[in-house]
Amino acid sequence: TGYDLFATTFSPDGRVFQVEYATKAVENSGTAIGLRVKDGVVLGVEKLILSKMLVEGSNRRIHTIDKHAGLVFAGLSADARQLVNRSRDEASNYRTTYGSDVPAQVLANRVASFTHAHTLYWSLRPFGASVLMGVYDADGPQLYCVEPSGSCYNYFGCAVGKGKQAAKVEIEKLDLANMTARQAVVEVAKIIYSVHDEVKDKAFELELSWVCDESNRRHQLVPKDLLQEAEKQAKEALQEDMDDE
Repeated sequence: TGYDLFATTFSPDGRVFQVEYATKAVENSGTAIGLRVKDGVVLGVEKLILSKMLVEGSNRRIHTIDKHAGLVFAGLSADARQLVNRSRDEASNYRTTYGSDVPAQVLANRVASFTHAHTLYWSLRPFGASVLMGVYDADGPQLYCVEPSGSCYNYFGCAVGKGKQAAKVEIEKLDLANMTARQAVVEVAKIIYSVHDEVKDKAFELELSWVCDESNRRHQLVPKDLLQEAEKQAKEALQEDMDDE
């Protein structure tokens, strides 16, 4: 009691409750997935449709940070928007200073430091959002996850949001090292459809993007025909699983 009033207060057992509450906000959000494969990175998100009156394609959860970098988030949209803007500023500032694209590790660490700073002062609160960054830099495709605590990790495959645990189980079954980005698009769609709870959750819109050799190492939304094909295969796989049961 009283230990959760500020992000600067530790409980007697060493926990920071404000950060845990921010993490809980992420876990109540639609599932976001990132896969790093041999020729690029694929990002996908289960964007829950809060109202039938919303325009299709609006309120996107996937954003372009720079021509070679993209970001998908889970959690509070307003909080994540600040992280998106900060990421773009960092990428722009790096190019202005050094004249080249910002490396994935530098971008992820700078955004993580910004996120962590919001856990250090009583006048601020942690961001209720986790972001997955897909970047294609000089070292090849990279996938980073930045959490509300300011932690930053480099992954081959990662998931955040309410279906995180089930998605991770499915990701671990994949042979990512020998998979192409085109194949990964289908796998991401299958995983998101499999972890979506038809009973508890609202309808959702699937968003997919990639930064890979096929996209000339530029971050962009997956072409509409490929997205529709991925959704078709995902629904067929989901129906087969239901029939088997």
